[in-house]
Amino acid sequence: MPQNRALSSIVVVGGGIVGVMTALTLQRRGERVTLVDRWEPGHSRASSTDYNRVIRAISGRDEFYTRWARESRNRWLELQAETGQNLMYECGALILATEGHCDWEDATSETFDRVGVPYYRFDRQEIETRFPQFRVDDISYALFEPEAGMLMAHRCVITALSLFRAAGGIVRRGRVTTDAAERPMLDGRPLEADLIIVATGPWMADMFPRTIKPISTIVGVNVLFHSTPDGSEEFDMSRMPCWIDHGQGSFGIPSSEGCGVKAAVVIPDKIDLDNDERLIRKNTLHRTRSYIRHRLPGLIGEKVVDSKFNQVILTPDTHFVLDWHPEHENVLFAGGCSGHLFKHAPVFAEYAAGVGLRDFGTPDRFKVAGRRKLSPKESPSGR
Repeated sequence: MPQNRALSSIVVVGGGIVGVMTALTLQRRGERVTLVDRWEPGHSRASSTDYNRVIRAISGRDEFYTRWARESRNRWLELQAETGQNLMYECGALILATEGHCDWEDATSETFDRVGVPYYRFDRQEIETRFPQFRVDDISYALFEPEAGMLMAHRCVITALSLFRAAGGIVRRGRVTTDAAERPMLDGRPLEADLIIVATGPWMADMFPRTIKPISTIVGVNVLFHSTPDGSEEFDMSRMPCWIDHGQGSFGIPSSEGCGVKAAVVIPDKIDLDNDERLIRKNTLHRTRSYIRHRLPGLIGEKVVDSKFNQVILTPDTHFVLDWHPEHENVLFAGGCSGHLFKHAPVFAEYAAGVGLRDFGTPDRFKVAGRRKLSPKESPSGR
């Protein structure tokens, strides 16, 4: 493929946050881009579907993602100013360090010091004073990142899609599969384009069984939204931060725009992407209520008012995937979210566009080959 010139045709497959933001970035660079999805972009099956997602620079010892998150925060704020849409709320993020299991949090504070990320370190008494919503008997300390917060996930996708269309981008419905040689097929016929960027989230594994599936684990995470106590603002984003609670395998987001408190206990579950229904699972309901009794006593007795089922593609090292197909030089993989890509979407999309146009290569961490399991302290997601 000729380098560093406009291409006559680019197809981005997948209308989630990665696909939409990458298509928008390329279209604004003067390329002719078509975005293809099986369903309407922003649909309820996508990994990007949800009311909100945490945006934070907290990434353990990984400076790369810490810097990316800081830059992505700026880009989201720029998009918010450009569109007038409420895409991001800076309510802060609280990282709870469980007694005796603080490696990831210790590494994060060291990284923040090196990179210059604003944060506070609170002891148990300070947490109880500042954020009385949390019971912290088993917590050693907490890191509070004041410039973190939440992204309104669905709105981010739809806003980026509107900008893509306004810039002249084409959106079409169609199912992309692959043949035995892993060549992309659109509705059963060969997909022809100078550049094909595959951003299909967890569906990428089955589409590329030889290339992507060996480095992928597909899991479903059922997240529940809870009502707040009558007459109380204690669990609203004006008074409560987002939080990550690795010791309990949980994270959450305060009530925003009336959607309720998102209290999620991560219970990785197998999922058939095309056939399983996205319903509340009994084990998730039981574990989440147990977690609330343990950590958020003020929500005891409150009802589940909504739920989302997020399907996630995990790589062994929880690094993203941005690499060329080894046999098809016009096919670029873009994804491998590993549970922490959404917030990085503006910067990841810019990087994917640059790799796709051959402006530069891709770092080793994003390559398909050479994946290895990282320790929780090394992992950017703490997993």
